[in-house]
Amino acid sequence: MTIYLDNAATTFPKPPQVLAAVNDCISNYCANPGRSGHKLALRCGREVYNTREMIAGFFNIEEPLRVIFTSNATEALNLALKGSLCAGDHVVTTTMEHNSVLRPLSSLQALGVEHTIVECSKTGVLDLNKLEAAILPNTKMLAVTHCSNLIGSLNPAEKIGQICRRHNLLFLLDAAQSAGIYGIDVAKMNIDLLAAPGHKGLFGLQGTGFLYVSPRCDLREIKQGGTGSRSEQTVQPQLFPDRYESGTLNLPGIVSLGTGIKFINSIGIKEIREHEQHLGEVFLEKILNIDGLCVYGEHSLERRAPVFAVNLQTLGSSELAAVLDDEYEICTRGGLHCAPLAHTTIGTLELGAVRFSLGYFNTKAEIDKAARALEQIYKNTK
Repeated sequence: MTIYLDNAATTFPKPPQVLAAVNDCISNYCANPGRSGHKLALRCGREVYNTREMIAGFFNIEEPLRVIFTSNATEALNLALKGSLCAGDHVVTTTMEHNSVLRPLSSLQALGVEHTIVECSKTGVLDLNKLEAAILPNTKMLAVTHCSNLIGSLNPAEKIGQICRRHNLLFLLDAAQSAGIYGIDVAKMNIDLLAAPGHKGLFGLQGTGFLYVSPRCDLREIKQGGTGSRSEQTVQPQLFPDRYESGTLNLPGIVSLGTGIKFINSIGIKEIREHEQHLGEVFLEKILNIDGLCVYGEHSLERRAPVFAVNLQTLGSSELAAVLDDEYEICTRGGLHCAPLAHTTIGTLELGAVRFSLGYFNTKAEIDKAARALEQIYKNTK
């Protein structure tokens, strides 16, 4: 049986409730929300709003209409960055960011938006003193990942939010790897822009995501088109959320996202986190004892999520991932992970790394088998 340990890419399998809700949507009422007045379209509109309410409640967002649906976290981050920043603005970010932050910032340089990248430690730890010291008179935003997609290092979102408030800055949190696993409270953490995918820790389908936009943000839209509102006008309507949701929404995906949050609530986010954390502790203890294996990041689960990047002395990262897949039926991700500065930080830009990312549906037996596979591969190749 295949062991799936690539949950940082997308969570698999999905809960049965999610699959049932999507099937019901596609089979029984999959019309176009907000575009017609018939019963099916109205049902779709209610389902979309229900998911906005689910997201708002889950992240302590006061106004559900400030939740903008996107196709993924990448689109949400692009909207947050390109909709907020203007020529002359400055952004502070870190070396552990995904390319979904680094590439938009790079493209914005041509428009006169500057940025500073704060270097993290070799284990991915962010020094908050360095972060605050990088703030300039024209700094407008701190853009920081909550959890590294490469080595699982966690950043203290609440403390970063406090820095933002002291300096009257916008706080953009990339929650791609943390939403649904670690508690996020936009009010308590002073988050102005929260970007998350639906298909990872929130158990929804691919092609879903959202951006929360706080009342402190004056966000430009980055695309225009049909919204189902103000259709007599040729200019984009300015009301939330229509201003940012041009085009037909991914209704089955949005339904899956709302159902995924219901699933989390039925179990409890604390229970999900503790289960994943326990598996991570078991896995980390086992692999730290394997000769010839380099384990990157913190050697404790106190400041990291159960996302582990490793390399064997005897095989390249892509070769190791292929052996795990072909000979042991273990799904991981080898090579680079869309985070070049993070790889540079931990010293794997040339080597790449094999990432094991654990999820709620993994078991201790699977973790034990993965650790034994690594040990056996090393013995067979040294």
